[in-house]
Amino acid sequence: MLRKPRIERFNESVLSRYQTYNSIFITLPFDEITNTGVMLPLFKETCEKGYDENKNPEQIVDTFFEKYMDKPSDEERMSLLFRFIQYIERQVVLFDAIEDAAFPIVNNMNGRGTLRNVKEEAEERSKTEELKAFLDHFKVRTVLTAHPTQFYPGSVLGIITDLAEAISKNDLVLIKKLLAQLGKTPFFKKEKPTPFDEAVSLIWYLENVFYDTISRIYDYIQANIYDGKSMNNQILNLGFWPGGDRDGNPFVTTEITLKVADRLRSTILKNYYRDVRKLRRRITFKIVDKLITDLEGKLYENIFLESGRTTITAEESLSTLVQIREILETKHQSLFVEEVNDLINKIHLFGFYFASLDIRQDSRVHSNVLENIVKESHEMGLDMFPKDYEKLSEKEQISVLGKVTGKVNPGLFKHEMARVTLESIYAIKTIQKNNGEQGCNRYIISNNGSVLNVMEAFAMIRMCDWEQPDLDVIPLFETVDDLQVAHKVMETLYTNESYATHLARRGNKQTIMLGFSDGTKDGGYLMANWSIFKAKEELTKISRKYGVKVIFFDGRGGPPARGGGKTHQFYASLGPTIEHEEIQLTIQGQTISSNFGTQDSCQYNLEQLLSSGVVNGIYANKSLALNKEDRETMNKLAEISYDAYVDFKNHPKFLPYLEKMSTLKYYAKTNIGSRPSKRGKSDKLVFSDLRAIPFVGSWSQLKQNVPGFFGVGLAIEEFKKNGEIDKVKSLYKNSTFFKTLLENSMMSLTKSFFKLTAYMQDDKEFGEFWKLIHTEYERSKDMILEVTGYSQLMEDTRSMRASIQVRENIVLPLLTIQQYALLEIQKMELSKKIDPERKEILENMVTRSLFGNINASRNSA
Repeated sequence: MLRKPRIERFNESVLSRYQTYNSIFITLPFDEITNTGVMLPLFKETCEKGYDENKNPEQIVDTFFEKYMDKPSDEERMSLLFRFIQYIERQVVLFDAIEDAAFPIVNNMNGRGTLRNVKEEAEERSKTEELKAFLDHFKVRTVLTAHPTQFYPGSVLGIITDLAEAISKNDLVLIKKLLAQLGKTPFFKKEKPTPFDEAVSLIWYLENVFYDTISRIYDYIQANIYDGKSMNNQILNLGFWPGGDRDGNPFVTTEITLKVADRLRSTILKNYYRDVRKLRRRITFKIVDKLITDLEGKLYENIFLESGRTTITAEESLSTLVQIREILETKHQSLFVEEVNDLINKIHLFGFYFASLDIRQDSRVHSNVLENIVKESHEMGLDMFPKDYEKLSEKEQISVLGKVTGKVNPGLFKHEMARVTLESIYAIKTIQKNNGEQGCNRYIISNNGSVLNVMEAFAMIRMCDWEQPDLDVIPLFETVDDLQVAHKVMETLYTNESYATHLARRGNKQTIMLGFSDGTKDGGYLMANWSIFKAKEELTKISRKYGVKVIFFDGRGGPPARGGGKTHQFYASLGPTIEHEEIQLTIQGQTISSNFGTQDSCQYNLEQLLSSGVVNGIYANKSLALNKEDRETMNKLAEISYDAYVDFKNHPKFLPYLEKMSTLKYYAKTNIGSRPSKRGKSDKLVFSDLRAIPFVGSWSQLKQNVPGFFGVGLAIEEFKKNGEIDKVKSLYKNSTFFKTLLENSMMSLTKSFFKLTAYMQDDKEFGEFWKLIHTEYERSKDMILEVTGYSQLMEDTRSMRASIQVRENIVLPLLTIQQYALLEIQKMELSKKIDPERKEILENMVTRSLFGNINASRNSA
């Protein structure tokens, strides 16, 4: 029987199910929200009709109350709007659960980009041995970050999981109970989470999703590609930022870092303990029964031991399991060997650390810290730095920093940041002792723009009784300017005697992180992506010249504006001029729950990442390398869009518009992340202080998605005006990289809805600015459609487009309520007749509306 097209599978398994279960949900009797379910469809219909008639959100809300309620009081109006918000939040959860349940039906789990497909294609092309050789070295590292874009508390995540399972079994009784539970479960927190709370939330995914999924993928590769033979390479591993990411988060302390490392260790031991208990029920033979019982006891004991008082290591556990396997093979006809192998593989994959905890800090903090260390070390009579260090040239300072070693006591320093920075380095050594080296062996320097930035961090590490650190120093190049000098920075480091010696000890491998978030905020969509591509090419070239294997770590967020979008297509499109031995990327917020939230979606997306590496590594098509004309076209497009974006960013209304017309200032009130929503302590809004997530998220809440398209239309139109549109079409046809860029931009455009804010075009202060954005939206849409030849956006991914349309449709009333509240606040402030109590209610309404909108978008910040 022929498999139905993906869009049909989506309509049958997702859309029709949502309509059925939503009709059940809105008729459930909840406490204090009687009739809300009946009123919401009427309000939604009023919104749709209102926007068709070009009404603004205030007129739409007023029309609804005039038509369906008999002169309600302001209190009754507000109460109903808040109840609508509650309902819509839960409708989004219902849709999430239905999509999760239908994931293996809508997506072909054995189709293109899956491991089975990779294996079969290698066999057909007689490249199985080449595939094995590639997998001996290739790795995918997904790094979970605590950036605040995930609004679901743990209790709701649990309901989504249970609901998805009940929906897949069509268990109507349980579905009704879970929907009722959903209706009564709170969706937001009254207090900000600590970094430890964030870590615990993300460890839920490690324990319940990644643990089994990664080992299942690894087992499949071992059995089907390596014919059951042992593999030395992990192939897949996990990174972790909560508790280690200090950049701009004063709440991440050394104590928190150590506590998170302990939690990771105890969680993986719990998982091993559960597996060993299951094994013990099967392995009941002489000798092996005692071995497995002893292992079970030691694992249980170590789950609860204080840090540093461990009685068993990962190596000892592996040794016991290998011994058990040998006995089963030689004396018991290999009975239950597969189950033992599975646990051996898990310990090989996760050790006693589960996920590698990365430490990250800003280069500007390091510079300030080192300045104080130099000053105080002189006062203490230490001779680590020359007396005139501050007066030395940058080159001379780099030379000094390369020779610094010592054993400083952090407690002796008065400067608080100097003390905690040095303590964090000693904490890395503690974690390595307790969890193994992979537990914490990377130090990331954000906002890195120079050799000095790297050497300052390197010197601080070596002065903490660590002359030969088992630690990788990773510069993060973020802005367009930093990306342009990255290869020069690295060449100087490769030729620095001290740093080169360190690299040689670390196997001549250098990880370099490249950030999308601030790059896009700084230089716009096309320039940020193109700058990263070119930086990777230059860094690959310079690293190969010095015999260093460079590994790129991408700071990819959820939306296209922050490097997200079709990730596997992005990696498959890089071509031969960029080093590709490993894929490393950050996964955050709703992207974790949407792409890796269930075992099916996690397996599918990890396999897609693996296959994109294989495609780029084994079947690398030399035609992926841009020819001279296409490169010139791409360069020119990036430059034109960059100029357009910079002009836009420098517009006198840019920051005031975000501050007064968007939800930017409300992000801090959501209590979803431990990190402050902006850098700096000034009350005045400064562009450089803006964090990428609230910045991108605020455009998303306005349904304008500026960072994902602004400048694209202007750049293509320039070519068209000059009669050179064919050059852009040629680039699109020849370059998978450019094609992926435009497809991801189409996603940003598809999620835009300018009718929501069309009222702003009549605003005295911001009318012209709104029109400027809307014009570029229309231009970008028209130009992209012309280049691609599509009749509508996302024409080639109809099921994804359909999913976006359903989600946007669900939250349309929510967006309307949000804009209504913002309009009411603006009117109040303009008239200077402020009712503090009503204003507070309206501000709460704006804040509450953020939750459902972000969750529905899945990759909006």
